[in-house]
Amino acid sequence: MTVALDIRGLSKSFVMHLQGGVRLPVVDRVAFQVPAGSCVVLGGPSGTGKSSILKMIFGNYRADAGQILLRRGKSTVDVAAAEPRQVLALRKHAIGYVSQFLRAVPRVPTIDVVAEPLAANGTSREEARSRAADLLRRLNISDRLWDLPPATFSGGEQQRVNIARGFLPDLPVLLLDEPTASLDAVNRTVVVNLISEKKNNGTAIVAIAHDEEVRDAIADQIVDIRQFAAAA
Repeated sequence: MTVALDIRGLSKSFVMHLQGGVRLPVVDRVAFQVPAGSCVVLGGPSGTGKSSILKMIFGNYRADAGQILLRRGKSTVDVAAAEPRQVLALRKHAIGYVSQFLRAVPRVPTIDVVAEPLAANGTSREEARSRAADLLRRLNISDRLWDLPPATFSGGEQQRVNIARGFLPDLPVLLLDEPTASLDAVNRTVVVNLISEKKNNGTAIVAIAHDEEVRDAIADQIVDIRQFAAAA
C-alpha cells in the first residue's frame, strides 16, 4: 500500500504564559504511517495529546520538532514546515478535518454550510448543494431544516452537519476527532459506513474514537499515544 501520511519524530509542548512561561510538554517523537485506504486510530486516555496530533497534521498547531509528510502523487509536502498559504491550500485540496464542534458562519443555511467545501473548489452551486443534500439525508437531517442555520440545532444534529461538511469532499487525508461522540446508535452506524466508503475510495484516515465498538469497526491500526508521552 502507498503511504499517504508519514509522521516522523513529532513533538509538541505548550508555553503557559500566564504561569511565568512554564513549558508544558505534550508528546515526544510521535511516529506512525497511514497507508491510503486505511484508518489509524489514536488510542490512549483523554489528555495524552491525541487531539494535539490531529491539529498538528491539520496545521492548527506548529510542531516543536519532527515531520508530517503528506504524499500526493509524486510529490511530498512536510506540513510541519509549510508556510501558512501552503497549509491553507492543503486544507482546500488535501486534508479534511471533522472536529468535535461545528464552526459555521452565523445565519448561513445548513445546506450551504455543508456544500461550501465543494463550491470553494469550483463545483457548481447546484451540484454542491445536491451532493450535500444526499449526505444530509443519509445522516438523518430532515430537509425542513436545510434552510435553517445549524446554530439552531441540537448538539447531535450539529455534529451530523459537521460530519456531512467534512465527508463531502473527496480528499486524500481525513482527520476525525470523536466524530460519533454526540450520536445515537443509528447515526453512529451511518458514520461507520461513511468511513468504510472513504477507505474503499483510497482515503487515509486518522481518527480518535473512544467508543470501543466504533473503534473496532473502523481501525486498521491502533497507535497508543501513551508510548509517546513527553516527560514533564
